[in-house]
Amino acid sequence: LEGNALFKAGDIQGAVCCYTKAIKRSDSQAERAVLYRNRSACYLKQEEYSKAESDASKALDTDPGDVKARFRRAQAFQKLCRLDQAFLDAQRCAQVEPKNKTFQDLLRQLGAQIQQKSVQLNSTDARVQQMFSLLLDASANDSDRQKAAQNLVVLSREDAGAEQIFRNDGVKLIQKLLQSKQEEVVLSALRTLVGLCTGHQSRVSQLCTVMGAGASTVSLAACHLLQVMFEALTEGMNKEIRGKDEAILPEPSKELRSMLRHLMEMMPASNVSGPGRDSAINLLVKQVPRKSLKNPDNSLTLWVIDQGLKKFLEVAGTVPELSEGPPLTDNSHMSCSVLLSKLYDDLKSDAERDNFNKLCEEYVQQHFSRHGLDGKLRAIQTVSVLLQGPSDVGNRTLEMSGMMDAVIALCASEDVTHQQVAVETVIHAAGKAKRASFITANGVALLKDLYKKSENDRIRVRALVGLCKLGSAGGTDFSMKQFAEGSTLKLAKQCRKWLCNESLPQTSRRWSVEGLAYLTFDADVKEDLVEDKNALLAMFELAKSEDKTVLFAVGSTLVNCTNSYEVEKPDPQMVELAKYAKQHVPEEHPKDAPSYVEKRLGKLLESGVVSALVCMVKQESPALTEACRDCIARVFLALVERQEDRGTVVAQGGGKALIPLAFDNTDLGKIKAAQALAKITITSNPQIAFPGERIYEMVRPLVSLLSLECTLLQNFEALMALTNLAGISERIRQKIIKEKAVPKIEGYMFEEHGLVRASATECMCNLVLSTEVQKLYLATGNDRLKLLVLYSGEEDERLRKAAAGTLAMLTAEQPELCARIPGTTTHWLEIIQSLLLCEISDLRHRGVVIVHNMMQAEKSLAETIMESEALEILSVLAKGGEGTPEPVSKTAQNCLDQAVEYSIIMTREGREKGKGTEP
Repeated sequence: LEGNALFKAGDIQGAVCCYTKAIKRSDSQAERAVLYRNRSACYLKQEEYSKAESDASKALDTDPGDVKARFRRAQAFQKLCRLDQAFLDAQRCAQVEPKNKTFQDLLRQLGAQIQQKSVQLNSTDARVQQMFSLLLDASANDSDRQKAAQNLVVLSREDAGAEQIFRNDGVKLIQKLLQSKQEEVVLSALRTLVGLCTGHQSRVSQLCTVMGAGASTVSLAACHLLQVMFEALTEGMNKEIRGKDEAILPEPSKELRSMLRHLMEMMPASNVSGPGRDSAINLLVKQVPRKSLKNPDNSLTLWVIDQGLKKFLEVAGTVPELSEGPPLTDNSHMSCSVLLSKLYDDLKSDAERDNFNKLCEEYVQQHFSRHGLDGKLRAIQTVSVLLQGPSDVGNRTLEMSGMMDAVIALCASEDVTHQQVAVETVIHAAGKAKRASFITANGVALLKDLYKKSENDRIRVRALVGLCKLGSAGGTDFSMKQFAEGSTLKLAKQCRKWLCNESLPQTSRRWSVEGLAYLTFDADVKEDLVEDKNALLAMFELAKSEDKTVLFAVGSTLVNCTNSYEVEKPDPQMVELAKYAKQHVPEEHPKDAPSYVEKRLGKLLESGVVSALVCMVKQESPALTEACRDCIARVFLALVERQEDRGTVVAQGGGKALIPLAFDNTDLGKIKAAQALAKITITSNPQIAFPGERIYEMVRPLVSLLSLECTLLQNFEALMALTNLAGISERIRQKIIKEKAVPKIEGYMFEEHGLVRASATECMCNLVLSTEVQKLYLATGNDRLKLLVLYSGEEDERLRKAAAGTLAMLTAEQPELCARIPGTTTHWLEIIQSLLLCEISDLRHRGVVIVHNMMQAEKSLAETIMESEALEILSVLAKGGEGTPEPVSKTAQNCLDQAVEYSIIMTREGREKGKGTEP
């Protein structure tokens, strides 16, 4: 009964919870069948069609004659595009109740849809046959075959096209196309498979081989397909599949592990290309660790560590310049460090972490103890990658006996490759607290010596980064500098010089950005960098390049230049105490003042920072870590701080790029991205800034800002943005309701801060256009209506407008609410009269609309109003004149006309005949 009441009141989720509890408690099969049928209706409302179908089927298993359950299953089947099954159920319903108009309407709809699909299939069949004929014709010219292959991609993305490809034995043909020597044809074949596999559990042989052997674009396409397959398998493990038309795998978990094992075997294989290996690592990063730490099951991670950790370390320990080891790209070591970090972070206990450490130490020790330099280089390279990834593990391996001595010794080697490996390890170790003091004491002189005396720029630039990293130990604290005055500026100048030198290898130029990422803690360095347009352009070009390892360095540099890092402002009293006690007090650089930051933001926008950030977000690489996304979100938020810059950011694709950042990021990064979206939505037309379906994707990030963990400013901006969205269409309002925003917005209507309270009420004003929200006000036993009436009498103009506007719309849409207004407060009439007398025309207009709605609703209300001073006020307003807008005077006259119609007052003609009393 409680579930039914909640359903009628519009609280669908509450009803689902009640029905679920009742199902668990009930011992009666017949009762459970009714509960399943009722919960199915809830799921239909929530657009959870698979669940709706499942519950309706359970109800029918107990009672096949339950016509309501069968009708609900027919509706669910229709939404799931299982039209034949929907038609059978609808037909059965119509047979049982032939006069039921709803059943007949559904039957007609389904008949039309099935006929349309049949026509579409017939026309698609001819197109598929034509494509296949061209592709199989060896005499056809290459351009025609390429065009046919591309058309096949388009067809595979349509349900009808995919069905016809399967009917024409298209999978075998596609496998033949994978053996083509034309890269475009292979690419089209892979993309066709993606279209066919999306949403289905499938298994296609040789994909890993194609991914490992192909060029970069082919490798990425194969990677995309495998990702679709992984997602289908994971989904198959998480839900029960019903219906004979689904492709069912008997043991998805076994199939999943088989595919993962294939990926792990690719790691050390010498016949796998560098891009292919990077794609395999990317898949492992996305598919193995838990998506949420709330999920207690990390068994897949433990299995992958047991089966594959040594293989991943083979990649980590490979020095590309040496003959031994698999082929790598410039991104492979970074990607491997991200994978190792993700696996380590997914471990739950000390025992699991100890096992990870033990396996890494055994691998490093095995190679370090080998005779000759090659083994030691492999061990040191492995340590370097571990320091970039799970740094705790890296520190432990670095502390192994003789390791640090070997690193320092190799820094002085005459072999450039040996030097490079050792210097990079020193750089990565310098950022770790345990080793930084040792390296500061022992490594600075060595790095300075390398920087000044080495004749090879590859070594000099890396030594420079090491010095930059050590020199930035004080962070943004102006009073804590490691080097002498001017040294950081000199280092930064050299970094910019190398960055702009196109004759240097891209990897060396990337290291110069790493240096700037550390040096830009210094405000003088920030100022010099933004003034150097060539350096900015060079950095942005690197951000758009194939070298993904530069992403975090670019992001960090931009965070520093825009001052978008977190700064904890110390308590002034604590600062005074610290000065008195002669303790260190952090100082802000004068050039980190807001006026300087604003100018730097302007220079960055002029230089094209937005297009660089957009390209960075699009990168499909493990190097685009959560930390990197966090940096990008922070920079975007800084860029949209000024209202006049938001149009530029949107025009260059910034709005589109922010949406994925609000979903896939650190917790703080999600908030920053959501706040940037809110700022854009407040001042821009959301339909232009976020066209198409993107406007609906924004709702969830904005609702996430309605949290106590967020600041009042973030709450306020989210409410403002949601207000704009809620005024656009009913579909967006439904999306806001579905994201459970209404209770949160109602909570903020009680907030002490005036602006937040008013913005929440404004948001509600737009939401009441939705029937579901109106029902909340119709429900009895709450003070929602009372709050609006009281707020209509507040002094805050903005709050009064919002509350009175909401009240005006509610009383128009739901007349029965009018009769409840007098019961909300004894001062209701005074509040309405104050609206009518208000000097602000918008409030007067709202007041006369509320009065008109109340008078139309009930004669007794009209009599109460007309017996008060409201009659005199309405009479004055109806006359119009200066200061009274036409809508106000017209509505006031309508109120008087209504009173006349009720015979409460008389017109002048009536009075002259002596049939009424003067008003």
